[in-house]
Amino acid sequence: MKSLHYSVSPFLFVVLIFSLSWATSANTHEDFLHCLSSLHSKDSSSISKLIYTQRNSSYSSVLESRIHNPRFYTPTIPKPLVIVTPLHASHVQSTIHCSRKHGLQIRIRSGGHDFDGLSYVSEVPYVIVDMINFRSVDVDVKNRVAWVQSGAIFGELYYRIAEKSRTIAFPGSLCHTVGIGGYFSGGGYGTLFRKYGLGADNIIDAQLIDVNGRVLDRKSMGEDLFWAIRGGGGGSFGIVLAWKIELVPVPATVTVFSVSRTLEQNATKLIHRWQYVAHNFPDDIYSSITISTMNSSQDGKRTVVATFSSLFLGRVNELIPLMQERFPELGLVKEDCFEMSWIESIVAMGLLPNHTDILLDRSYRLPFLKLSFKTKSDYVKKPLPEIAFLGIWSQLFEEEGGSLNFVAYGGKMDEISETATPFPHRIGNLYKISYNVRWPVEDNINSQRYISWIRNLYSYMGSFVSKSPRESYINYRDLDIGMNNDGNTSYVHASVWGRKYFKKNFDRLVYVKTMVDPENFFKHEQSIPSRFP
Repeated sequence: MKSLHYSVSPFLFVVLIFSLSWATSANTHEDFLHCLSSLHSKDSSSISKLIYTQRNSSYSSVLESRIHNPRFYTPTIPKPLVIVTPLHASHVQSTIHCSRKHGLQIRIRSGGHDFDGLSYVSEVPYVIVDMINFRSVDVDVKNRVAWVQSGAIFGELYYRIAEKSRTIAFPGSLCHTVGIGGYFSGGGYGTLFRKYGLGADNIIDAQLIDVNGRVLDRKSMGEDLFWAIRGGGGGSFGIVLAWKIELVPVPATVTVFSVSRTLEQNATKLIHRWQYVAHNFPDDIYSSITISTMNSSQDGKRTVVATFSSLFLGRVNELIPLMQERFPELGLVKEDCFEMSWIESIVAMGLLPNHTDILLDRSYRLPFLKLSFKTKSDYVKKPLPEIAFLGIWSQLFEEEGGSLNFVAYGGKMDEISETATPFPHRIGNLYKISYNVRWPVEDNINSQRYISWIRNLYSYMGSFVSKSPRESYINYRDLDIGMNNDGNTSYVHASVWGRKYFKKNFDRLVYVKTMVDPENFFKHEQSIPSRFP
């Protein structure tokens, strides 16, 4: 065998190894399918309708339909051997069992919004468990609770709540196509989070299937695991089928406004001032700024435009005097504001067509949401000096697809302990920043240029944001801040990125992981590691 090794050219050797790896994957794939069929021998024809392989004509459409970042749908991106779309808990149990038996990783997809693609991409042979069929919503208005399955989207949850009451809501995502499972796994903020906390703060029970195939609720899983799944990141502890949530009261009429100012209209000073006042707004106000560039109407040159957007849980005649007192510099007037129901505010602030039925449309995407993108995040503890914004503007002028979003914290977020859930970004944060760059799908070949731009902007911001650690938001997945090693991941290595997402809560997450999945079956590039392997 030794002489054979040296007689093969390097090129042929690479081809041989590549061919052998694919042959191994093909065998694994067939073994996996046979395993599933054997476990469902009585309904093998029905389960076969829930399984998609690369030989299936619907495979590509099923895979692509819930990929919300086209950067991860190119010919060179690895594809799953199998996509399983379970209808029942038994299908999930079987998929876990057969994946373990045949050495396949699992990727769990609810809405497909993982920013760096970890819910549907892996570098090793893998199976996607797509929760599309787990999408029921059961609303109990009398007790203000609901059971919602992980594959539902927030538009479906909001719509079903509004069918029964226009004065009950849930502090969930502003984007209607975000999946329930992924959102809760990272904590999840939205337009009501300053009033009622995160989505994860309002979960009171869950149904999870663990690595051994057991179906667990809050009581049977225990408080440690229940704590971990509410913000500790998806794909680490098991597969959550459904969540029981507490619904919250909202007034029959709320007020929305969106006001834009350019550099020529004093945008820099307004943003600088906003830093000092927004986190102290009453908790009835959600406040954000979106910052991008546009062509100036005055001379045709590009300028920076800042759009100040808010939801107020009350009427316009209450909001105007409040804003005149707290933030008179903005110059908000009644004509800038629109009164509506809370469910209508989701449509308005999501920039959706003006009818609530759109919330049930999983396929609807605004044009800019069809673009490839990269996102990074930061938390701000002290106001940025005005001169810092001038550096941001110079960077924005270099890339038309670049933007920033500031979301004010404070309110209820200051009242909840950093350790209440794995999400630690509570008191002491003035606002969160997301940095974004988008580009046409046909320019994916040049994606590194756009990614380099956002990395440069992120580097520039380092001295102005949180430190030791420089904090990040887990639901704005960013593999730049660190990844697990191939194979077994060490605690020390994972701590590099883990403390940025979870701060001191990372240690408790590792403890829970070691207790419930000691062999580290549920894993990906930023999954919580076990202490054992």
